[in-house]
Amino acid sequence: MGDVGLMNHAGIMIRDGKIVAVADSNRVEAEIDSRWEVVDAGGRLVTPGLVDAHTHAIFAGNRANEFEMRSRGASYQDIKASGGGIMSTVLATRAATEEELTDQFARHLRWMLVCGTTMVEVKSGYGLDQETEMRLLKIASGLAGQSATRVAHSQRLTSTFLGAHSVPPERTKGNYLDEIVAMLPEAEKLCNACDIFVEDGYFTPDDARLLFAATNLERRLHVDQFGDHGGAALAAELRAKTADHLEYTGIDGIRALKDAGVIPVLLPASVYCLGLSKYADARAMIDSGLPVVLATDFNPGTSPCPSLPFVMSLACTQMKLSPAEALTACTINAAHALSYGETLGSIEIGKHADLVVHDAEDYREIPYWTGRNTANKVLIGGEVVWQK
Repeated sequence: MGDVGLMNHAGIMIRDGKIVAVADSNRVEAEIDSRWEVVDAGGRLVTPGLVDAHTHAIFAGNRANEFEMRSRGASYQDIKASGGGIMSTVLATRAATEEELTDQFARHLRWMLVCGTTMVEVKSGYGLDQETEMRLLKIASGLAGQSATRVAHSQRLTSTFLGAHSVPPERTKGNYLDEIVAMLPEAEKLCNACDIFVEDGYFTPDDARLLFAATNLERRLHVDQFGDHGGAALAAELRAKTADHLEYTGIDGIRALKDAGVIPVLLPASVYCLGLSKYADARAMIDSGLPVVLATDFNPGTSPCPSLPFVMSLACTQMKLSPAEALTACTINAAHALSYGETLGSIEIGKHADLVVHDAEDYREIPYWTGRNTANKVLIGGEVVWQK
């Protein structure tokens, strides 16, 4: 992990949205004529588009009040007990119109795009009833209306059903689990994966077993965020595609993930935004041979961070990844975590021409300039969709 395959003075030829040649720029220039449109990178660094493999990007409102509470010492659990947390966003999201949700989603995607993110995984989970959960999945799929379709085309999107994000107060957990299972036939038409939050006070390993027995959707799990409760071993047992968070996963859990081929998706911005210090043991995961992924966990409460470059910086400073490992974790590894590794995540012939031209000469500058987005131009399918 972490070999970025640098080429100096390179050119990329794109036809019908896909890469058809990568070679020395002089050789590429010799091949082009008036039929080709030239995008001059001006000697800048070009990387694959960044892939955000874990977000909660569709919601209404914000939780700036909880940010202030945390600044005064309140914990995640304190905020939940006071009526905040996931349920405060659920209530705002249920009350919002489709147009309001779509417009706010578009803003969130724009924030990510200017950071160089060209593909986004989007979870539901702020509805916790069938009507709202399906509305969120339809917006993520571009099926909820004309405006939502326009949003969907600004980046590549893939959606995940996270009905099992929390238990709404109007339901018992057993009754709500039955409702989640009943939602699956409709959800399966709208998304590619199913997720569940396994943590004290939320859902149990047995709940996850019951849920995944009822669907053939790709399996993802939020596990081991606030303690090592055997979540990594559960993800291995269930042959999940990814296990996400893993802040408290120990060496036995890491071995279980490796043996089962489960991809770890690490979310250091949520640790930072919660004011905590226990980051996932990324070094042990990489040393074991696991293809570590970094993602923002973008959400209104625990990680109001849309920037993968900032996540890369955190990974380098707090988790001791090299810049090359961090870039790999946000590109090709993340693409594979979403089952798009054959078409996205690297600059190779035959892949989609999703690229970022950076105001930088060295890839290490992306995490080095902390808080500065280096993106100068963003291309999706060879088309410039944003530029400074």
